[in-house]
Amino acid sequence: MEERNRIMELRALLHKYNQLYYVQNSPVISDYEFDTLMRELSDLELKHPELYDSNSPTQRVGSDLSKGFEQSKHQYPMLSLDNTYSEQEVREWFQRVRTGLGDEEFEICCELKYDGLSISLIYEDGKLVKAVTRGDGVQGDVVTDNVRTIRCIPLVLEPGTYPKSFEIRGEVLMPWTSFERLNAERELNEEPLFANPRNAASGTLKLQNPAIVSKRQLDSYLYYLLGDGLPEDGHYENMMAAASWGFKVSDHMKKCSSIEQVMDYIAYWDVERRNLPVATDGIVLKVNSLRQQSELGFKAKSPRWAIAYKFQAERQLTRLESVSFQVGRTGAVTPVANLEPVQLSGTVVKRATLHNADIIEGLDLHIGDMVYVEKGGEIIPKITEVDFGSRSMLIGDKVRFIETCPECGARLIRYQGEAAHYCPNSSSCPPQIKGRIEHFVSRKAMNIDGLGPETIDLFYQAGLIKDIADIYALGARDIARMERLGEKSASNIIKGIEKSKQIPFERVLFAIGIRFVGETVAKILARALGSMDAIRNASMETLVGIDEIGAKIAGSIVSFFAQPANSELVDRLAAIGLKMEMESGNDTGGNALDGKGIVISGVFEHHSRDEYKALIESNGGRNVSSISAQTSFILAGDNMGPAKREKAQKLGIPLVSELEFLKMIGLEPKENTKTNNELLLPF
Repeated sequence: MEERNRIMELRALLHKYNQLYYVQNSPVISDYEFDTLMRELSDLELKHPELYDSNSPTQRVGSDLSKGFEQSKHQYPMLSLDNTYSEQEVREWFQRVRTGLGDEEFEICCELKYDGLSISLIYEDGKLVKAVTRGDGVQGDVVTDNVRTIRCIPLVLEPGTYPKSFEIRGEVLMPWTSFERLNAERELNEEPLFANPRNAASGTLKLQNPAIVSKRQLDSYLYYLLGDGLPEDGHYENMMAAASWGFKVSDHMKKCSSIEQVMDYIAYWDVERRNLPVATDGIVLKVNSLRQQSELGFKAKSPRWAIAYKFQAERQLTRLESVSFQVGRTGAVTPVANLEPVQLSGTVVKRATLHNADIIEGLDLHIGDMVYVEKGGEIIPKITEVDFGSRSMLIGDKVRFIETCPECGARLIRYQGEAAHYCPNSSSCPPQIKGRIEHFVSRKAMNIDGLGPETIDLFYQAGLIKDIADIYALGARDIARMERLGEKSASNIIKGIEKSKQIPFERVLFAIGIRFVGETVAKILARALGSMDAIRNASMETLVGIDEIGAKIAGSIVSFFAQPANSELVDRLAAIGLKMEMESGNDTGGNALDGKGIVISGVFEHHSRDEYKALIESNGGRNVSSISAQTSFILAGDNMGPAKREKAQKLGIPLVSELEFLKMIGLEPKENTKTNNELLLPF
């Protein structure tokens, strides 16, 4: 009975963790903890076959299927690999391979296990025709348009000896530099941070707007070639051939003929992986010969000829000294653990995020506890576990999430469906006020030089500014009298303030700080509705009807303008002279596409995709990423995807050729100066 109950408990837990990891991109436990629970469940189910359940987490590959994408069945199922954290189990696997091959000589191909999103790329006649995520292993999401934005994935191969039709698999990754930049932007906008590059890559590849995907600069490594007529019997040799065709294949693959060589490879990369530009979480070992792979065959969910050795995340034990609570510009309250300094992954860690009240409660933290700290994605320090064995009678108070704002004393609120707590006192809470001002003057918003956080705090403490509109009432004399400032600084700040009045409307919209309205959303809203008044008066229905605007964003906009103080603030900014509507004078085109939503698909001869997007916007149109009944027409180039063509025909959406489009906006075809290779790239 006890083991039966444990099986049921484990199934429920793993279903929950799968949902958080694959669907919500919000893991709450480490890979090691997840794998340990999965193995425990698998062992118990083997002992109790009478409790078999086809819906058990052990009976399927974790799914990353999403709503909003077409699904496609894999020609070859994308199975998961058995994995282990034990070198002894690697040795045992090696011996099983030897036994399974009847002591025939064999080689092992060792390669890095990249921590990204699995992708399958289908090529016909040397051209990329489809990109599909792993999904549930049987079918996945078709994300071809987004994959086309990944510059290292070839769209058309140079003439070569590759098969007429083949599939190549790999991982879509977000490099550390892109990950850090993205999280810095999200932190600035007080959006939830991605836990690690894998989640960031997964979330990016599932976006409906390829333009945003392109900006995030994803990377990819390919590691498995499938199909008839492959060049060689060896997996390693086939991947070297794929590299010669133009695919990005790791330089760090290595063939080994003994278990000692395999273990040396593991030991080397357990240290050296920290110097790589992308995240890795282990080593994949494969029998190199395809013939021998076939002889060894498959188990229910994984091949016998491969195994993944996963690295343990580096963690350290240290003491929790206190917990502080920070208030951001949107009022979100973030708990921060203050730690006894400890060396971790090459840096000294003194603080770690605790995320929210649920995480604190789940850890059962007390002041003075000894806690294990890891770096999430080896970037963001986090507490993963309490060492309860070291807890003494002298331990401090239990850590509880605060009920009132630490800055202004307002009672905190928690919105339904959200994990964070918020201070609702947006008009009088100092960190929120100063945070909104800092956001307003930032480079991507109003770009007012000289007004950094320290200067803003100085002006706020002196009573010179209480909101963003007060910036425009600042005088040179008032500024020059402030500590550490003088006439030159005052002059530069005043010039920056005056110059900001010429900032275009979409950046003003971004600058005023509506929750969930980032740079891209602000531009979409500005293009779609044209003015601040139109946005202010728009209904939920109108806003949700705009491409890329969901209910959460729409609700935030309606809520923002429903507050009299916000509407009054916008009116003050308008009276000051800030741009409150799109100016047709800034466009280089006309209004031939006024109000039209246009999808771009295929490759073009006379202009790049980015140039066509700019032409659409400058002529009054809107760029949309997916075909719907609201799409006006499709600007169709060569090699338009068959799925898009079929959907357009089904919905009766007209296809407009490149020359027809140029004639429509009164533009002569641009003289073609591109090379043949450039013509093949749809960017």
